[in-house]
Amino acid sequence: MTAALSGDPTGSAPPYLLLCAGDWRPEPPVAGVLAREQIEVAPLGDAASLPPITRPTVLVLDQSQPMMPGAEQIAGLVQSGATAIMLGIAAADDVPEHVPESLLSAYLAPPVGPKRLLIALRAGLRESAARLTARDARSETFHRSSEVTDLTAIGIRLLTQRDHDALLELIISHALKVTRADGASLYLVEQDDSGARRLSFRVSRTESRPDLQLERFTIPMDDSSLAGHSARSGRPLVVDDVYQLEPDAPFQFNRSFDDRSGYRTRSVLVIPMPNHSGETIGVLQLVNRKPDGCDGFRDRHDIERRAAPFDERTVAMARALAGQAAVSLENAQLHQSIERLFEGFVKASVTAIEHRDPATSGHSERVATMTCDLAEAVDRIDHGPFAPIRFSRDQLRELRYAGLLHDFGKVGVREKVLVKAKKLHPAALLQVEQRHMFLMRSAELRYERERAEWLERNGRDGYDAYLATLKDRLTRERARLERFIRAVHRANQPTVLPAPDEPGLEEFERATYIGPGGQSLPFLTADELQSLAVRQGSLDDDEWVEMRRHVTHTFDFLRNIPWTSDLMGVPNIAHGHHEKLDGSGYPRGLVGAEIPIQTRMMTIADIFDALTAADRPYKKAVPVATALDVLNDDVRLGRLDGDLFALFVEAGIHETGGRVVPGH
Repeated sequence: MTAALSGDPTGSAPPYLLLCAGDWRPEPPVAGVLAREQIEVAPLGDAASLPPITRPTVLVLDQSQPMMPGAEQIAGLVQSGATAIMLGIAAADDVPEHVPESLLSAYLAPPVGPKRLLIALRAGLRESAARLTARDARSETFHRSSEVTDLTAIGIRLLTQRDHDALLELIISHALKVTRADGASLYLVEQDDSGARRLSFRVSRTESRPDLQLERFTIPMDDSSLAGHSARSGRPLVVDDVYQLEPDAPFQFNRSFDDRSGYRTRSVLVIPMPNHSGETIGVLQLVNRKPDGCDGFRDRHDIERRAAPFDERTVAMARALAGQAAVSLENAQLHQSIERLFEGFVKASVTAIEHRDPATSGHSERVATMTCDLAEAVDRIDHGPFAPIRFSRDQLRELRYAGLLHDFGKVGVREKVLVKAKKLHPAALLQVEQRHMFLMRSAELRYERERAEWLERNGRDGYDAYLATLKDRLTRERARLERFIRAVHRANQPTVLPAPDEPGLEEFERATYIGPGGQSLPFLTADELQSLAVRQGSLDDDEWVEMRRHVTHTFDFLRNIPWTSDLMGVPNIAHGHHEKLDGSGYPRGLVGAEIPIQTRMMTIADIFDALTAADRPYKKAVPVATALDVLNDDVRLGRLDGDLFALFVEAGIHETGGRVVPGH
């Protein structure tokens, strides 16, 4: 039986337990077999002394014994996963009323021989093992779904918190909850006057010692500390006991804080906080994980005895939280940086624009150069519609400034819209991926639960056929869920030109699943479907509205600058660079002659550069020939000035725009 019921028991206790009610004890022949098969025999005792059932357990009830356990004690055994056999009864009708049928695995009429008793005990232990497996599966399902739900809720709370200091406190609170750590500290990366990067301590909390308060300080990003080592390497650091570091460990631990405070730092987890480009912007340090059932530590000696190491699942949860925290911190820091950019605009306007969106570096300069080149080409024409048009030096300078500043209003567009790489924001895609992971784990746990329930109800009879059915259903469900996540990833890819709807999503538009709370939830929310249905680019309708506002932002800012008389036209020229001759442009829907010729030239240069510029996170560059075809289509539809476009091509401005043109 040991081989049939082999497990991985912990500690020194035998893997199986036989509880004896009353004075019953196994006779020597049976007792010897039980000892050989590692089945511990112990008296039941009272309900208060009954330990949790953690191994297959059978309760032996002898009808002839005067002392029988009560209904409450038996119910506790049932819930814990034990089973029982009843000795000394001839039929099921003789079972006492307070003994639940769900607990009883067998009853034996007298006389009870050793062989019959051993067979019944083995069957009871197997049934108890199946109950424990089902119990653990239910517990695992609950904990996994709770983790996903908690992380999703935490992400939402972090992303919606704009106050920087409040956000730091929120990160610490959630880190302590997610990891069950006793203490947490948060460091942010900053630069000193020489440009060297260092870690600046910002906030900490120790639950067992709320009196511990630290002043602001900085530490170098090197191996002199655990936090510095993790920040420098960009990798998590897990230490079970920092007082027992190996002599050749590549990092050090400073015990001065423990010595001063009387605290005992033992297990440590350090998680770097990378931003969207992978650069570490902070470090989250967690200490002394509390074991299950522990609400806190009493003193340093209690920490020495009970502080648990940080396991792999805790590390994974902490990394997910750190990623969410980094995104939230970046967003909060971005709002502060926008205000500073406005203050320094006059002397560093173009630099400020490109700091907002590094992927478009050089765009404003190229647009300004090509627009001025086209204006000079117009200047050289002495016949046709451009013959009377001439641009003075001041007008060319005015045009160049308008080109350099035409996108300045993008500083008012949220970063998550401005540099949105995919149709779903990273946090939204993460929620979908976590939902997919939850569905996959739910399917697997449902398979295990139903398999265990079958064994519990029917034993091995018909089990192989039923298991084959379960495996087939699980395989089909896995394939369906993989189709789902692949369809989402495909649909999430933006395109430069309009593309048809992603057909793979049709299967899941109305698909639902049962959530952790028992409610019916959609595979994809209405907002997610709306984002994935975008046919061109990565922005949905609301985000396009926000993006288009950058033109008005540009105008509102530029008109408040005290331009000299020779530059008074800068705001109006820049304001119209998204207008079209047929009135389909924005923000004012100007038509024909209402759009100045300087703005018409800038519009051609702006569209061309946007199409052909080097790859950006949210689009691939298109070949020059394709870009010219797109512009020509707009000319044919009456949106762009055909004479200016023809001159743009004839003068070769697309080849001399101050850069190597992709695809040419």
